[in-house]
Amino acid sequence: MGTFVTMRSCKRYVLLVLLLLFSFVHHISTSVTHYSIPEEMKEGSVVANLATDLSLDVKTLNQRKMRLDIIGNKKYLDVNKETGELYVVEKIDREYICAAKSSESCYLRMEVILENPLRIFNIEVEILDMNDNAPQFRRDAIYLDISEATPKGERFSLSNAVDPDVGSNSVKTYHLSESEHFNIEVQTGREDSKFADLILKKTLDREQQAVHNLILTAVDGGTPARSGTASVIVQVLDTNDNAPTFEKPIYSVKIMENSPIGSLVIHLNATDLDEGSNSDITYSYSLYTSEKTQETFNLNPSTGEITVKGMLNYEDFRIYDMEVIATDKGVNSLSGQCTLKILVEDMNDNHPEISVKSFQSPVSENIELDTVIAVVSVNDKDSGDNGVVDLHIPDNMPFKLRESSDNYYELVVSEPLDREKVPEYEITFTVTDRGSPPLSDNETMTLELLDVNDNVPQFPQSFYTIRVMENNAPGALLSSLTAFDPDLHENQYLVYFILEKEIANTSMSMLFSINPENGNLYALKTFDYEIEKEFLFHIEARDSGSPPLSSNVTVHIIIVDQNDNAPVIVSPWRAHGSVVEEKIPRSTDKGSLVAKVIALDTDSVHNSRITYQFLQVTDATLFSLDQYNGEIRTMRMFSYRDPRHQRLVVIAKDNGDPALSATVTIKLSTVETAVKAYSDMTEVPLEYDIFSDLNLYLVIGLGSVSFLLLITILVTIVLKCQKPKPSKAAPPCRNSVISERNSTIADSTLVSNDAYWYSLFLAETRKGKLVVRQPVPKGSRYIVSSIPRSTGMSETSDSAASTLQVGVQSTHFLSYLAFINFSDIMFCIRL
Repeated sequence: MGTFVTMRSCKRYVLLVLLLLFSFVHHISTSVTHYSIPEEMKEGSVVANLATDLSLDVKTLNQRKMRLDIIGNKKYLDVNKETGELYVVEKIDREYICAAKSSESCYLRMEVILENPLRIFNIEVEILDMNDNAPQFRRDAIYLDISEATPKGERFSLSNAVDPDVGSNSVKTYHLSESEHFNIEVQTGREDSKFADLILKKTLDREQQAVHNLILTAVDGGTPARSGTASVIVQVLDTNDNAPTFEKPIYSVKIMENSPIGSLVIHLNATDLDEGSNSDITYSYSLYTSEKTQETFNLNPSTGEITVKGMLNYEDFRIYDMEVIATDKGVNSLSGQCTLKILVEDMNDNHPEISVKSFQSPVSENIELDTVIAVVSVNDKDSGDNGVVDLHIPDNMPFKLRESSDNYYELVVSEPLDREKVPEYEITFTVTDRGSPPLSDNETMTLELLDVNDNVPQFPQSFYTIRVMENNAPGALLSSLTAFDPDLHENQYLVYFILEKEIANTSMSMLFSINPENGNLYALKTFDYEIEKEFLFHIEARDSGSPPLSSNVTVHIIIVDQNDNAPVIVSPWRAHGSVVEEKIPRSTDKGSLVAKVIALDTDSVHNSRITYQFLQVTDATLFSLDQYNGEIRTMRMFSYRDPRHQRLVVIAKDNGDPALSATVTIKLSTVETAVKAYSDMTEVPLEYDIFSDLNLYLVIGLGSVSFLLLITILVTIVLKCQKPKPSKAAPPCRNSVISERNSTIADSTLVSNDAYWYSLFLAETRKGKLVVRQPVPKGSRYIVSSIPRSTGMSETSDSAASTLQVGVQSTHFLSYLAFINFSDIMFCIRL
């Protein structure tokens, strides 16, 4: 029974605690009350009754000092403390307050604060957009210049309209005024923006209409919809697309013989519908107008008047045929022609005849000039001028007619032939007599051309730059280098191969491979940016013709760096997995340098930028770490409450993605001593009263031995530098590792510039070692010796076994002797 009562009491206690927690959370937590109102509401408009919605007593609002705080905006709303109503203080323009926001939602966020007890309510008022802005174009008129030679279907971009409203109230479509030649197509861009393209649906003719005036209308999606307009003025540019035309193609004129010189025979008038220089016309005789006719009649090149120039004799010539050409002065001049026949007598009732005696087809495209292709004979049974015939072929062909004998003509090659441009020719022989009206006949022959390997393969580019990410998979496709040969059959079958070139005794064919059939370029090995950064070689495409033709292209391979090398801690030095132990006086001043962490990264400049951070620290208020140079300094002086041992874990991160890191653990022990802490690598003179005579003798003896040891090492190194001799590399020992360009750091350290050499020297010196950088005989590496101070002269001869070889340009050792300053030697003696 007693147990049952106890359990009931516990349950009541638990329920009471839960009720108290619920009440506490209810008072301190805040919920968000959401309202939505349209923009442009009148001042004084009531949004909502906060007292009712928040279950507040209206009578206590003044006593509880109810106030409204709007977060980040002007005070557009306020609360009536008498009624609890939230009302509009100033008209709200949604486009103004949310102009910088890309989303359609626009909110005013505020807090309602009451005191006694303190209650805070979060209010969120969504401003709904109204279609209060019409679309507008940036310019009232859009001018377009379109050539009348523009093909049907061509597109022209038009300036889009801008509507500050959002959602369905923004620009939804465009309309174009009715036009026979144009229509528009509405496109959707980013963020559902709309723009219009003007499409030419019917070719233009400036001669029919020179200017097209259109109206472009932008309509939004609001209700009611708003719109804006802009004028689109299309100026049609003239092209020389109309040849001069005569009123009639053939003119026939009768004239009496013995007409006086200067008598007007006919006034020819040609017209050109173009404008400007495209419509200026000059008149001339064609090549088919006989010299006799030109000697008999004069043609005025400006007016087109034909007058009698020589004596007309019925017995000599009874019909004069002439062809007058009217040519405009356009850039690509066009011409029209007419035939003029001056009748004297006789009727032309027999057609001329044409007969092809021989025709050679097909022929090679490299046929020599003046080679005879065909022999043609012509004949006309009429007499006099009606029996005189002219044979011609189209003017735009690389052939010409050469008369071999009476009424026999040879068709010869007048210009080089090119099968790739024109594979065959339809040659029409036309024979025309000089009768009135003239009669003619024609014969069409097809001449086929045979291909010759006269085109070299062509690459689309003369230089290719290909970027390859390092650590690629062997066999990866790098690029496709495809050439084109316009020849036919075996003359266009291409074979691709790499022109041999050696880099560092390595052939390009051992690094890259190209598919001989399609030009796909593959990598045969995995590349390392830290070893090879780029390659430059040539690829040749050769056809299968006889003789074969070829061309080559330059390929530049750029190896792109990856962050595949983690930083390496080079100072403070420690063996693998060991903890660096340092001792510092407890009397160290604030801001004193305790240690300096130096890390190196062999990746590229971007990936090798290193920052330092504390990963673990015993007392975060005692030490500071510079994230860029790794210096650890005291933030304050040690107090008696601080523990004697401090453990610092420093992480060095590179700038890669993802970042790689390395850590070092430094165990600091504070000692009670009168020696002042050193700061910024500067030693403070020792107090003389702490030395006894025995200590003074020991310091002098140790300094003398160290000085002799240093002189011996320097002399040995200088002698080796003066007398270099080839020798095998010394075997690695416990404190050394041999590193090439892709090396990793083992027990020693790898540095790449003088600042790091100096930092390494100071760090190793404080560990009881002397760091010396020696030049190698071949001049391609440095030797860094890490020599324990405790060794004597006998150990220095074996120092070459404890070296780190670095593949950088050699510099004389003596340039680094300046790193050994007096303060560091004193620090070594103190140790």
